[in-house]
Amino acid sequence: MTEKRYTITAALPYANGPVHIGHIAGCYLPADIYVRHLKAQGKDVLFICGSDEHGVPITIRAKKEGLSPQQVVDKYHHLMRKAFDDFGIEFTYYGRTSAPIHHQTSADFFKQIYTHGGFTEETTEQYYDPIANQFLADRYITGTCPKCGNPSAYGDQCEKCGSTLSPTDLIEPKSAISGEKPIMKATKNWFLPLDVLQQKYINEYIKSHETDWKTNVYGQCNSWLADGLRPRAMTRDLDWGVPVPVEGAEGKVLYVWFDAPIGYISATKEYFETQAAQGIGNKNDWEKYWVKDEQVNQQLIHFIGKDNIVFHCIIFPATLMALNETSDKKYIYADQVPANEFLNLEGEKISTSRNWAVWLHEYLEDFADRTDELRYYLTAIAPETKDSDFTWKGYQLAVNSELVAILGNFVNRGVVLCHKFFEGKVPANNGWGEKEELLFAELEKTTAHIYELIEKFNFREAQNQLIQLFRNGNKYFAETEPWHLIKTDVNQTATVINTALQYTASLGILCQAFLPKTYKQIASLLHIDSSEMVLSKVGNRHILEVGSEIAPAIHLFKNIEDAEIEKQIQKLEQSKINNQLEKLAEATVAEAKPEIQFEDFSKIDIRVATILDAVKVPKTDKLLQLSIDTGIDKRTVVSGIAAYHKPEDIIGKQILVLVNLAPRKMKGIDSQGMILMAQDTDGKLIFVAPENKVDNGSGVS
Repeated sequence: MTEKRYTITAALPYANGPVHIGHIAGCYLPADIYVRHLKAQGKDVLFICGSDEHGVPITIRAKKEGLSPQQVVDKYHHLMRKAFDDFGIEFTYYGRTSAPIHHQTSADFFKQIYTHGGFTEETTEQYYDPIANQFLADRYITGTCPKCGNPSAYGDQCEKCGSTLSPTDLIEPKSAISGEKPIMKATKNWFLPLDVLQQKYINEYIKSHETDWKTNVYGQCNSWLADGLRPRAMTRDLDWGVPVPVEGAEGKVLYVWFDAPIGYISATKEYFETQAAQGIGNKNDWEKYWVKDEQVNQQLIHFIGKDNIVFHCIIFPATLMALNETSDKKYIYADQVPANEFLNLEGEKISTSRNWAVWLHEYLEDFADRTDELRYYLTAIAPETKDSDFTWKGYQLAVNSELVAILGNFVNRGVVLCHKFFEGKVPANNGWGEKEELLFAELEKTTAHIYELIEKFNFREAQNQLIQLFRNGNKYFAETEPWHLIKTDVNQTATVINTALQYTASLGILCQAFLPKTYKQIASLLHIDSSEMVLSKVGNRHILEVGSEIAPAIHLFKNIEDAEIEKQIQKLEQSKINNQLEKLAEATVAEAKPEIQFEDFSKIDIRVATILDAVKVPKTDKLLQLSIDTGIDKRTVVSGIAAYHKPEDIIGKQILVLVNLAPRKMKGIDSQGMILMAQDTDGKLIFVAPENKVDNGSGVS
């Protein structure tokens, strides 16, 4: 067995929203780094991903946006795919689970297991919403998590503590559709007997990876096994997904965690069918990457976030194990699942519902051509062993003090001095001394360490070692001072510049996995075909021929200015304000609050006031700054009504104001009170005001 073949997958992102930096740092960037590293060694690598277009989150988004599920997945599939392409994540193939080939592949897998008795058919009591007249899939049920007390846990998972749940585990469950308490109702589903598969295969499979899987991955799997696996339904009462291909299953679809991982296989099939249609290879070549071949060392590696560990390490392998019992064709299981922890944002958990995120497509709009800068910072703070935190100030510091001041500075120095002293041509090496030998010896040693770290999926430290090599280059310049040396020893200066340029070529090659745009720019500067910059040449002292021309210097990176960072911080602050305003609007139509005593009400001081002036608060969409006469004084109140009222239309209007509310700073403005508003049936905020004009300061009783 000499040939080695890699199948690399990155978790299929849900097509119910855009991709954010948490997704990139946790899954897609590490996978891309690893794949680029393998390709630079000439390895046989297939890198597969695609949009996960089934499941309840899709239907929830569809209801929210007033679209069909297909319209939702079409919208976000194209948005995500473009963002990945623009960012430079180079998948071999990016599919989608709504594709016919995926539906067929998933249905075939299910039917094959079903035909051979691999499922148990059970009628069980499931939650049912009598108002919406439908069974509730796990994500349509919310309630209090029994493990951490989170009041907004879902029926399949608590996103606060990460626990995997069943709907019946929830305390005080309610329907996400109607808000009502669901009832139990009988329904038939097909269960995969995980308890049986645990004893036959899963225990041994997980145990075999005790020493080579990451601690967080093995620990979570072992915890599940220790509790004992239970049969899990692989079908759901839902109208969006892959229809269950057996009699008596009308109105049911495959459980999303049954069909989604099969998406890796169906996308591989689709890729080779597409290739074959172009006259390249055979459509059955997909089997080389998924079906066991005793003559080949096959490696299957899943890059995921920690919330997907159980599905990739237990449920998907269990599906393949059940499938392997039915035929001579044996599917391979994952050799590695290097799951990362979570990335937070400015000290808070990333939240798509609160818009507390840095969306990849928005970053690419605001920071055009700065893909490597984001790759570098996300790798530098990668949540490989514990949750980490993205801050815009940290991003700015990493770019300015490391990419600009260390990496870019070293490359620029060598190219500039080559043009200044040797007409832009690589000078001769007139004999190395101790400094040159030490520089390349450290390069050789560190390169080996970088390879080792990458193979262990420790990309954060591997990149740190790479930037240290650039530091060594700057140190070499500081010790040799060629700008002074040229005055006394041209030959030795030539050696220094030759050494620096050869060293730059090696570091450029090492940038290939981490900073692909920078790698190509360095190759262009040195007039080397990037395809020739292979890892085997790292440390070669003669990559560049003496006398070959070097392109004029360019700045590989530029400083991130304070104004750029402030703009991003303000965008996040606006998200907070918008979220608070939405909660306030929701509260106006919420169910009645608990009973209070007269003494509580008597503390509230609501008075009639007149709006004297109104202006929009700069850099916000919803805030107006109002100057009002309360009859007591003249004061400023900031109110989130700009979307519904123009400033010029409300000057002179009488309103009701809660005047004894503690002042609060909003966008740097002290807001002294709260305007009373009501929400009409269209969701518009309207003023609560006296029917006839009264004196300012008149109290409400």
